[in-house]
Amino acid sequence: MLERWITALHTEDAGLETPAATRERLKERFPKNATRRMTQLGLLVGVALEPLRPEHNDAIIYASGYAETRALEGYLDSFPTPSPTLFQTSIHPCAVQQSLITHQRSIRQFMPLTGGDRLPAQALLTAFLAGTPRVILCGGEERGTWLLEYGRASDRTFAFALSLSATPVAGALARIELEFSDAPDSSDATLPLPAFFDCLHERRPIDMGILPGRRLRINWLQ
Repeated sequence: MLERWITALHTEDAGLETPAATRERLKERFPKNATRRMTQLGLLVGVALEPLRPEHNDAIIYASGYAETRALEGYLDSFPTPSPTLFQTSIHPCAVQQSLITHQRSIRQFMPLTGGDRLPAQALLTAFLAGTPRVILCGGEERGTWLLEYGRASDRTFAFALSLSATPVAGALARIELEFSDAPDSSDATLPLPAFFDCLHERRPIDMGILPGRRLRINWLQ
């Protein structure tokens, strides 16, 4: 069994908020004029990461199924004269990169992950095996427009960031256990990223089989 402790957590539930509204609400949290070219997800991930203050020796695991949906939509709409700026901000790891560049921070390990309903399980397993004293797990989605009609975008906007310690820490927020078993798990449960976010945001406990032979437990301590 692997154990980790959540030592810090920040969540941003923007729901159906428009990118313009998000930018106006959060612009004072960034250096002057920095938000002009930031994506909605970049803003939210940046605000979630800032209290954790990523450092050079940290590992950052980033989980997002669709990432910069609005930028991708805009880039595709810009053809036949495609926008280089929209292309740059449409790449999957962009939300975290925007935050690190804006605050002029560098990190040694950065692992962006994408996937479906088992993405949180994959991200947690990656975070558990990262091997650094502190691991930051972050993620989120931004609500799409026309891609949403094709089932290729999130229907809500949110972001989160949490820090994990491999050793017990006084004042820890929660304990996470990842249990391994050779026995097949009778549960066929999945934990999509929005559901995982809701558990973090509302501090709801988790006890479920999330991968074959893998059981996840999150117990909140405060």
